[in-house]
Amino acid sequence: MFTGIIQAVGRIARLEPRGGDVRLVVDTTSLDMGDVALGDSIAVSGVCLTVVDYGAAQFAADVSNETLSLTSLGARRPGDPVNLEKALRLADRLGGHLVSGHVDGLGKVVSVAPDGRSQRWTFEVPRDLARYIAHKGSVCIDGTSLTVNDVDGQRFGVNLIPHTVEHTTFSARRPGDAVNIEVDVVARYIERLLSAGGTPRLDEAFLKQHGFA
Repeated sequence: MFTGIIQAVGRIARLEPRGGDVRLVVDTTSLDMGDVALGDSIAVSGVCLTVVDYGAAQFAADVSNETLSLTSLGARRPGDPVNLEKALRLADRLGGHLVSGHVDGLGKVVSVAPDGRSQRWTFEVPRDLARYIAHKGSVCIDGTSLTVNDVDGQRFGVNLIPHTVEHTTFSARRPGDAVNIEVDVVARYIERLLSAGGTPRLDEAFLKQHGFA
């Protein structure tokens, strides 16, 4: 598990074809590798990857074709920046929200507008993911835990403070760019529980029947 609090911005060093998939090598720049071991998990722009080789300022991970096709890693090239976060330890502070590193799909940057010293970003997600995006709820974008400010159909907005922009790959993102989206895992479990056999589905009819709408 992760928190969605980015620890460093690394860069892709190279992508090596390996037996039908790819070995991704990442330059870690300022990420502390002192406590990293083989088999550890590191989130790369929100994608949980397993360390198969590492050094003082670099690590390698094998990436399947499935992951390449469903995330933005398939479009990344050597030199591209990536957000990095080591897996959460039980004693760590949970500064963001619980993030699994299992990307649900790709979203798109729609617009970026100044909002005081901050920036207001608008994203668009596929319809099947939009139902999990809630006003004031949590969403993980390229591995970054963010709070949803507003929702309009398949689009939603977030506010990025200067620190977040400067210390993540958002400084390099532009309208039209693809981003990795992971919805709040709690929303998925609630939906599963409510739609299970014998449990009433939470829909408009249910809310009206019980006086909530």
